[in-house]
Amino acid sequence: MARSRQYAVAASGQWTDEEEGRRRLPSGEVHAWEPGRNETVCGLSLSRSRLVRFPHVGWPDTFPESGGAADRVRRQCPRCASVAGRRGHDARPRWHRTDPRP
Repeated sequence: MARSRQYAVAASGQWTDEEEGRRRLPSGEVHAWEPGRNETVCGLSLSRSRLVRFPHVGWPDTFPESGGAADRVRRQCPRCASVAGRRGHDARPRWHRTDPRP
């Protein structure tokens, strides 16, 4: 039985939202990150890439239509988005076989 993975965010920058009680939020380029690991889903090392961890921000909150923490997100890593899930105007449907072989 496969378990559903919960991805957090690692980003190239951060900013503080004064309206929500000085909450740290991601900015710049964001990557999906699994808490407890030292690398992003696409394989970048967090320390060598100088990415800031945001364990309190979920990956779905970085999409513009979510209304979450996406205010200053400039780019989502396409490799991370393909693994962790992608929504929006550029989302491709999940792959499935239409005529399976016997």
